[in-house]
Amino acid sequence: MTRDEILASLFPNSSEIDVTGAMIAGQATLPDGKPIHVLGITQGQNLGVDEAIVLAGHVIEIIKSEDTSPILVLVDSASQRMSRRDELLGLSEYLSHLAKALLLAEAEGHRTVGLLYGGSAAGAFIATALATGTLVALPDAHPAVMDLPSMARVTKLPIEVLKAKAEATPVFAPGLDNMVRTGGIHIVWDETAPLASQLAAVLARPAGQDDRARLGAERGGRLKAAEIADRVVALATASHQGAQHG
Repeated sequence: MTRDEILASLFPNSSEIDVTGAMIAGQATLPDGKPIHVLGITQGQNLGVDEAIVLAGHVIEIIKSEDTSPILVLVDSASQRMSRRDELLGLSEYLSHLAKALLLAEAEGHRTVGLLYGGSAAGAFIATALATGTLVALPDAHPAVMDLPSMARVTKLPIEVLKAKAEATPVFAPGLDNMVRTGGIHIVWDETAPLASQLAAVLARPAGQDDRARLGAERGGRLKAAEIADRVVALATASHQGAQHG
């Protein structure tokens, strides 16, 4: 589906979304008449310092408005823009700022939903799609936290070794199916059905319910994350209670 087809299926009632190059921002109306903020980076654009600060600025303005409307983030990007200029300006800090803005929006009562419908990779993927409270995808999405050639350069392992690991362990592998198995993507939407009702179902989920680790365990993609997280919480809780009674 194209961006315009997605927006039409999501918001058949009305929307006021500004498109500037590959950046989108605006508001739309949900089927129940309630408003929703819409942001995104599209057309396979690299996410650099300029795009990250604009998106973060939109999120901060939404937070300052003191409404509690949800935020939908459309994602079809390449990787972060690894140019000399962006790196010298502190690209990692800009990406971190964007991710923290989205996390703050969720903490301040805005449901944040990422819709991955194209590509996204590395820091751009982490700072947009994975920073939302719930990430969904369309069937043609193709995410990658890091592609295998890049992983080979970083780890110094032969790519053949990484390919073998990717076949056995989803956390090593790029692609939609593997991201679903790890729990990073909550659900893959049916693009032949109206997207508005599928978005409504996601928004109907309880707020603050981050079940990615649990889904990863259930789907066989991350077998230990939920268990370890639970143990850390239990140890921290016991330590806190012990300090209070000490």
